[in-house]
Amino acid sequence: MKTATITQAKNGLSALIDRVRAGESIVLLDRGTPVARLEPIVGRGDTEGRLRRLERAGLVRVGVTTPPIDALLEPGPPVAPGSSAVDALIDERRSGR
Repeated sequence: MKTATITQAKNGLSALIDRVRAGESIVLLDRGTPVARLEPIVGRGDTEGRLRRLERAGLVRVGVTTPPIDALLEPGPPVAPGSSAVDALIDERRSGR
């Protein structure tokens, strides 16, 4: 995250706004103390912008292939009466499936 002093912000506000438009957050410092943060506005439906920001921060990696829908539609392991789904999952992992 970039930082800028109040003086730098006053003298170069347009450049800071351009960086914010590009998705960067900027912390404004007053005598070395953080006092404000300039961030891009992210609307509720702007998941693409959110994902790009998280990717730039190194928190997520956006996939480049389509998800394996067939694997998601496959029925889960059978659960015996009196058993729990957690036990079935542990057994499945132990069997290497």
